[in-house]
Amino acid sequence: MADETENQVDEEAMAAEWEAMAAEEDAPAEAAEGGGEDEDLEAVRGQAPGRVLDQDEIDSLLGFDGEDDEGEAQGIQALINSALVSYERLPMLDIIFDRMVRMMSTSLRNFTSDNIEVSLDNITSVRFGDYLNSIPLPAMLGVFRAEEWDNYGLLTVDSSLIYSIVDVLLGGRRGTAAMRIEGRPYTTIEQTLVERMIAVVLKDMSAAFEPLSPVNFTFDRLETNPRFATIARPPNAAVLVKLRIDMEDRGGRLEILYPYATLEPVRELLLQRFMGEKFGRDSIWETHLATELWSADLEVKAILDEQVLSLREVMNFQVGQTLMFNLGPKDSTRSETMPGFELGGLIVDIVLVLLLGAVLVACIRVNRGLSTIRNGQAELADLAGRLDQATAQARAAITELKSESATAEKDLRSEIRKARALADELILITEAGDNLAARLEQGLTGGKGKVAAAEAEPAGGHVIQALREAR
Repeated sequence: MADETENQVDEEAMAAEWEAMAAEEDAPAEAAEGGGEDEDLEAVRGQAPGRVLDQDEIDSLLGFDGEDDEGEAQGIQALINSALVSYERLPMLDIIFDRMVRMMSTSLRNFTSDNIEVSLDNITSVRFGDYLNSIPLPAMLGVFRAEEWDNYGLLTVDSSLIYSIVDVLLGGRRGTAAMRIEGRPYTTIEQTLVERMIAVVLKDMSAAFEPLSPVNFTFDRLETNPRFATIARPPNAAVLVKLRIDMEDRGGRLEILYPYATLEPVRELLLQRFMGEKFGRDSIWETHLATELWSADLEVKAILDEQVLSLREVMNFQVGQTLMFNLGPKDSTRSETMPGFELGGLIVDIVLVLLLGAVLVACIRVNRGLSTIRNGQAELADLAGRLDQATAQARAAITELKSESATAEKDLRSEIRKARALADELILITEAGDNLAARLEQGLTGGKGKVAAAEAEPAGGHVIQALREAR
């Protein structure tokens, strides 16, 4: 016990000597290198404990050092923005907006009939709420909708660009800066002209996204108050694209903001570094590898069962003898090529493969039937067209037949009336003839033939005259 106590004392004394030697060696170097820091530290210690930081020190601590916003954030601001997703993770945006800038230069020249240059300043990531608070007013905010992505975006036009566009479209003189009138709302004419410019920009933006993913950007509304142009939550991250439009010595800024929720449907495409990138995948090699894997030979060593036998039983083995294993269909076995292997699972897999094969055959048959139906659709459509044409012709023929039947019926009724009049005339003539014959007969039998004939002749003439008047 005493020996252990002496050893601990010796070790502590040795450690104290080493610390003292190290302190003596480091003291001159620290005095030479950190003399200025010690002086600053002493100065800080000598200050009053109630010292208040000035505005510059507060801005430096929070990261707002008064420099350009495009610079890197520092201090607490850098820690807050560290959670934002950098736009550099979406490299395809540079290609898309470079294409959009070239298209906008041509479109705006045709729109304004003036020499216009469009340039891309930068693409950054911001929080939606911070961007709304940083918009310089007065400005116009156009809300547009991406139809295929089912979400919204924001397009901001600053006052300089608004007055420049209005001045150019209304025939302002070249070489003079656009007049800015602050403190009044924008007129209906100014809003209409800006809406026309936004429609041109949205059309070019749709064409720029066309090679990557077809999308149609449609104008939704125009706002002058940022609070009414809220399309996302304030803490949500967004991609901000800043464009510069110059018209000789006048122009302004155009900013386009996409929330990351809007770009989410095409995020995988925007991750590409060039158009059509497949990230190193080769379909030919994949097909060849899959074919070789199916035909590869694999040696599997499996232990079906283990039994403890005595040497006597082993010596009594005979040729053709059957060894019974204590193994069921669902019992697992050990293999040198895979961690686990179950006979029951294998049987289930084989059954599933057979069922899938049967389903595949049925699908092929159904597909053939559908192909036959598709091929017969053209003939069915042709037959339906012919049937419609024949029906139309039959309807026309029936209408014509009805018209002819009405005309024939009218003519037939007229002929019937005439025939009835002739029949009545013939009846009267017949009766008159009968009367005349009777009188002649009486005259002949009575010996007064001449007198009767002379009397009958005027009577017959009166009858014929009466019939003519009746007709």
